[in-house]
Order: sequence, then structure tokens, then C-alpha cells
Amino acid sequence: MPTPKKEQMVEELRQRIARSTIAVGADYRGLTVPEMDQLRRKMRSAGIDLKVVKNTLTRLAAERAGKPGLSEMIAGPTALAFGYGDIKDVARAFSEYLPKAPASFSVRGFYLEGRILPARELAELAKLPPREVLLAQVAGQLQSPLATLAGLLEAPLAELARLLDAVASQLPSLLEARARQMETA
Repeated sequence: MPTPKKEQMVEELRQRIARSTIAVGADYRGLTVPEMDQLRRKMRSAGIDLKVVKNTLTRLAAERAGKPGLSEMIAGPTALAFGYGDIKDVARAFSEYLPKAPASFSVRGFYLEGRILPARELAELAKLPPREVLLAQVAGQLQSPLATLAGLLEAPLAELARLLDAVASQLPSLLEARARQMETA
């Protein structure tokens, strides 16, 4: 039976895991205390919680949070970074930190939408344009075929309207000519 202190730790971890939109697993072995403090400050400034976790308690918390797949990143000494907002902010923060990081620090992978993804994809995620730009690009790509379709559907109707307008503009002169014809006959 876990002690009350461990139960509290599991509950705190469960809440973090449940709230997070992304979780990044890292191996922090070999980092000095000042380097670890610098990493924590960097992540905190980006709105990311970095926690050194106990494996067994983290597995239990992940199960309780309904994200059991997160346990796959837990092996050996593990630091988990929890992001609660835009996942790109987390990816960008790690992409900025990793080139300057000590050689002993490495990202194992990240948990996103029920899957563990490799660390190299975190860098790719950081390169994506902002969400608003992506949405605008998708909307533009959807709008283009719809505008073309509307133009194609509108063209026959516009042609018919022009034809009817031309006939309607000739109608008075045709009627006058027919009236003169009937008067002379």
C-alpha cells in the first residue's frame, strides 16, 4: 500500500498528465545541478513544467490519467516536461535548448494524442508555421476548388442571361418591324 506522501505525488502527477497536451521524456543523467536549474528556468519561461519523476509512480499516474501509453517513455532516470497549451511552444523550447545542452542530455521522445513519437519529430514540429497560418493555408486550399466550381456552375447561367438580354434588347425592334409588316399587308 503506497504511503500518503506517495499517493499525493501520484495524484499531482496524474493531474499534470491529464491536463497536458504534450509530454516530453528526457534522460537528464550527467547534468549538474546548475545545468538542471538552467533547463528548468528555460522550460518554465516557455510555460512548461519539468519534473524529475519516479518511474513506478509515473506509470501509476499515467494509468489513472487515462494515458497509459506515456509509460513507454519511462525507463531509468527520467525527466518529463509537461506542456499545457500550444504543442509548438514546447517543441520550439526544446529545439532552442538542445543545441546548447550538455552532451549527456537527450530527449527520448514525446507523448502526443495517445502516441509516443520519436525525438526527431519534435524538431519537425517546431518548424511548422503557427496554428493560425496553418488554418489559413487549409482554408485557402479548400476555397480554391470551391471558387473554381462556383465559376463553372455560374458560367452557363451567365451565358444564358447574356443571351436572353440580347434577345430582349432586339425584341422592340423586331416587334416594330413585324407591326410595319402587318400594316403594309
